[in-house]
Amino acid sequence: MNTLRTREDARLWIISQGISVKDFAEAHHLDIATTYQVLSGAKRGMRGKAHSAAVALGIKRSASKDE
Repeated sequence: MNTLRTREDARLWIISQGISVKDFAEAHHLDIATTYQVLSGAKRGMRGKAHSAAVALGIKRSASKDE
């Protein structure tokens, strides 16, 4: 993905896929509460689980050179 999503774009994208945030988190092996917190803006996705969630949601780019 070349363009990053906003938190709201990510939430709308999940809805457009016909899945819940919980289903998305489970499918991507993410902590459900952390995924909700990233979407709400309570966590910015700077490191750890929050960063993994932000990358999976398309809000942040992966730091890995492989992706």
